[in-house]
Amino acid sequence: MNPLDPPATWPGADGSPISCREKIKVLTENHREVAQVLRDAFEDAVLMGVEEQAMRRILTDLVAALPSPKRG
Repeated sequence: MNPLDPPATWPGADGSPISCREKIKVLTENHREVAQVLRDAFEDAVLMGVEEQAMRRILTDLVAALPSPKRG
């Protein structure tokens, strides 16, 4: 499976797959949009001279720093 493609199933908080079609549709659309934005930002940075591995770390750190919406 290509990591740039949406996953075949989306794991729920309890470990079972999300089954609601509307939720799956939104999650899949969000995945595609985020993948495209990340791809564009990565390509722009590398083409502008940013070291490839550094940009990968910057993007990974960005995702890791996202706050959880569950933490009040």
